[in-house]
Amino acid sequence: MSVRIHEMNPLPAALHEQELAGYEAAYRNHYQAWAEVLARNVEAIRRGSYSLHWMETGEARWGKRAKPSSRGMTYADINRIRGYGDLPEQATWFNFAPRGAVRDRYRDDMPVIGDYTVTDKNELWAENVITLYEEAKARKWNATRDIPWDEVEALPEDLEKATAQLCTFLTEVEFVAGDFPAKWLYRIPQDFLEVKSFLATQLMDEARHQEVFRKRALSCGGLLHAAPGFEWALAAILEAPTHTMGTFLLNVLGEGLVLSIFRSGEMIAKTHVDKEIFRRCLQDEARHVSYGVMELKSYIAGHPQREAAIEELHRFCDVGEQVILTAFTEPALIEPLAVLLGGGLKYIDQGMEGIRHVWTMFINEYLQRCECAGFDRRTRCTIPLEFPWGAAA
Repeated sequence: MSVRIHEMNPLPAALHEQELAGYEAAYRNHYQAWAEVLARNVEAIRRGSYSLHWMETGEARWGKRAKPSSRGMTYADINRIRGYGDLPEQATWFNFAPRGAVRDRYRDDMPVIGDYTVTDKNELWAENVITLYEEAKARKWNATRDIPWDEVEALPEDLEKATAQLCTFLTEVEFVAGDFPAKWLYRIPQDFLEVKSFLATQLMDEARHQEVFRKRALSCGGLLHAAPGFEWALAAILEAPTHTMGTFLLNVLGEGLVLSIFRSGEMIAKTHVDKEIFRRCLQDEARHVSYGVMELKSYIAGHPQREAAIEELHRFCDVGEQVILTAFTEPALIEPLAVLLGGGLKYIDQGMEGIRHVWTMFINEYLQRCECAGFDRRTRCTIPLEFPWGAAA
């Protein structure tokens, strides 16, 4: 049925009235601060007067020259200059002024960004974060061009459905794996720019992963089933109360499992295209896991109340591991993996034995990563150390 233009309901007069009103009110409350800056600037322009204060170097670290290393000019190279690489233990600058710039004299004229709430170095820093950032830039790939999509082969129906279901799971996982760093990225102040830079690469990695698995599923059939177990596990990651806890759940535990799946790509993938996808994703995932381990290590080592912090992490893991376990045991993940490992639906029982091996590898690597970070979870781990398939029989 057609509708004449004059019969259509008009759009609301203000689509974002509440948000706009809040914005107006906030800046009117701060009117004196920014209006004084504006008035001062306008008056100087009208007089034809130059300030040239920005050429003063008394408070600056002027005259130093950063020198590139064999890899080029990295953050590590420029951080060797005194005053530029000194990270505060606790950030006190909540605006956009670069670390190392002349900024103290302007503090009272600057806004305070209330969203910058992750201010403790121990909640963010990892000794390898600069190296991981450089690696992420050097090893980036393109999910549109670098996968030979024109060579995708249609598998037998059972294997193709299993592949599509696995890709559905991975699309779901990688989407939230990107949302998590995005959630915290804007809460980190300028003084921890190296961490912000690395998290930006992780966000891009995860966007590329969900893209490549979605494309793989749609290249030969389509996406299949989402699952409640996946959703609860992903929600637990996104809703973690601190950056360190969420990073542990995502990077050390959750992505540790995904890394084990990617490492098993030679057994799981049935075409060279799928093997190439797993290979490329594996190198990205390894960086994320490495950051998670070293961030946890830094958090524990630098915490002023180390034992209390460790016990707090144990409490978090007692819940977090069990929630993540709901994803690990989902039929929509375990069964397609078994079909792929076994080589077909009729070999699913043999495939379950393969999963037993992957499970053992994953749990051992997870506990080793915890130990490496100074967090012994072995005696308190709530995830079965061995795959419980058939244990009740």
